[in-house]
Amino acid sequence: MTDLRKTVERFWAAAEARDWSAFAGTLSEDVVYTMPQTSERISGRERYVRFNREYPGDWHLSVERVVAEPGQVVTWTHFTVGPEEMDAISFFTGDGAGRISAITDFWPEPYEPPAGREHLAERY
Repeated sequence: MTDLRKTVERFWAAAEARDWSAFAGTLSEDVVYTMPQTSERISGRERYVRFNREYPGDWHLSVERVVAEPGQVVTWTHFTVGPEEMDAISFFTGDGAGRISAITDFWPEPYEPPAGREHLAERY
């Protein structure tokens, strides 16, 4: 089995570089991309590459953390789109050929903590 972690690292580097050929090379032909928060699913390499290529704005990313085990990788990525900043948690599954076969993205939104725990937590 090929090292999926290295494939995912190439995936993110290609995305940041807008190298859509290299990006496509990390994906299986029948990759499935799922976004649970919007209940959207994109099936197939061509459609998923196009989704990323056409994503609006001058977005950039940095990988904050990678956790990997055979066949599965999780990343925490930080994105900027103009002045807006956001984080994503992505779950990757690999196929036997070392390509990405499934991606599930979560885009958590920041929120204010509830009152009453200021004595326990510090804000950063």
